[in-house]
Formats: sequence, C-alpha cells, structure tokens
Amino acid sequence: MDPKPEATDFKDFKAGLVAIVGAPNAGKSTLLNQLLGQKISITSPKPQTTRNRILGVLDRPQAQLIFLDTPGVHRAGKALNVRIVDVALGALADADLVLVMMDAAISNSDAETYLIEKLKSRRTRSILALNKIDLIPKTKLLGLIERWSQVHAFEAIVPISAEKGIQLQELVDAMVKMLPAGPPLYPPGSLTDLSERFIAGEMIREKVFRLTGEEVPYAAAVTIDDYKEAKGGRLVKIFATIHVERDSQKAILIGKGGAKLKEIGEASRKEIERMVGCQVFLQLFVRVQKNWSRDTKALQRFGY
Repeated sequence: MDPKPEATDFKDFKAGLVAIVGAPNAGKSTLLNQLLGQKISITSPKPQTTRNRILGVLDRPQAQLIFLDTPGVHRAGKALNVRIVDVALGALADADLVLVMMDAAISNSDAETYLIEKLKSRRTRSILALNKIDLIPKTKLLGLIERWSQVHAFEAIVPISAEKGIQLQELVDAMVKMLPAGPPLYPPGSLTDLSERFIAGEMIREKVFRLTGEEVPYAAAVTIDDYKEAKGGRLVKIFATIHVERDSQKAILIGKGGAKLKEIGEASRKEIERMVGCQVFLQLFVRVQKNWSRDTKALQRFGY
C-alpha cells in the first residue's frame, strides 16, 4: 500500500468519515453501492441484512469521503441485535458527519425517534437523506421536509432515490461542504478496507437472505473456512459453512435433494466471480449450532 500523501500536496482539500445511519431497510447499503459504483455492502428486501460496519471510500477532485455503512438502528432485545445496533451507534462517535437515511415511503417512527435521540446526545453535524422519493407524491415529500426540519437541526435535507440514482450528486455536494479540511485518509483509488474473503462471506449470507424465508436468514451466520488462489491466480477456491440454530432450519437451507443449497451456492459463486474477476470454486456446508445468536462466545467467533 502506498503511503498517505503529505498534507502539503492537497491544498484546499477536504476529507472525513461519514456514518450512514437509519432504521432497518432505509436503503443505506444500496446508497453506498451506488455512490461507489461497485457492490461492497450486501442488500435484500428483508430488514437487518447488514450486521457489520462496512467502510467505503469515495474520491472526488477536492475531497475524499470515507463512508461507514451501518446496521439498522432500532430498540433491540436479542443479544445479536443489541450488538448489531451497538455497531451502528459506535459509528456516530467516530464520524465527522452523520448521514441519516429515512424511507420517505414508509415511516418507522419508533426507530426514527430512537435514532434522533441518539443523534441529539452526540451533537455531530448531520444531513438527512429522504430516500425512495420515486415512490411518493411531491406533496407528501414537501410535508416530510417540513416535519423533519422542525424535529432536528439538520445541516441539509436532500430528497433522493438511492436505487434510481436520483439527486445523489446533490447529496455528495452537500456532504463535501460539511467535511473538515485535510489530506486524504486513504490512498486515492482505495475502495474499502474489507478483504475479499470477508465480502465473499457476506455475499453468501445475502443469498441466504434472498433465497430463504421465515426465520432462516436471521438464524444464519457464515464463516469462510478456507480461501485460496490456485492455477496462478486464475481460480479461487472457497470453502464456507452456513451456521443455523435448529435442525429444521438446516433442512430448509439444504432443500429437497440439496436443491436450495445448490441454488444459494450458484448465485453466490456468480457474484463472487464478478468481484474477483476469475473462476471460483465454492463448496458450502451447513452446520447446526443451537442458539448461537444468544451465545456470547459464538457471537464473538462469528465476528459480531
């Protein structure tokens, strides 16, 4: 990795950490992937897909924005959910700017109220992005802008559609204005600090979220048992385990004749191949670890 450029090389430059926070399913990961032009944070229609803090770097001619995509903030009870929310709230303490995302089409008042309470207690400068404006009439949008301008002293309120790419440049411009002066924090051209091994595990977990229903996605964790290159870098071999909490969940995940696990494996392999740019051999296993989401040691082992 190249050393960080000297500050003298970047006159009038701005750089800072931007924490992306919001209620579950507000579109935070979709926004990050759109801004970077590459998928590093997994998504699904189900809430609480993101469990870890995901870092992404966006370079602009006179600025560098280091985004921290976070899990959805809500009032949590289960041990896993408490840890997930702690990850999101921890990002508020690290950030130079907080980007609050809210779903303009669906109100999640309890989670939003909880988030605003936490935001006020930290007094970090913040911008509100009202997402999914393509799904609501303009009259409702104007009412939402008026409402949230009275609830909290946001530096700016920017209506966007992360999925459609609407007004994302306006959002970036608003964020750049709020960043502190200083040199880049990462070498220009950096995308993330995540390893391909970690992202591969997340891509597998995303397919579990997208291709299974009921409680299975929330009872599943993925570990990468082995990740290695072969054939001079032309092949990546990955052996991974999907952990669930009950035998019934294992049966659903495997499916009749192994069909569901094969579907998850094929979809994961194709996505990982797009990321690494070469052929991938992926072998998936399923293991039952009873009540792992309530087990402190298991949560630590799985990286939560």
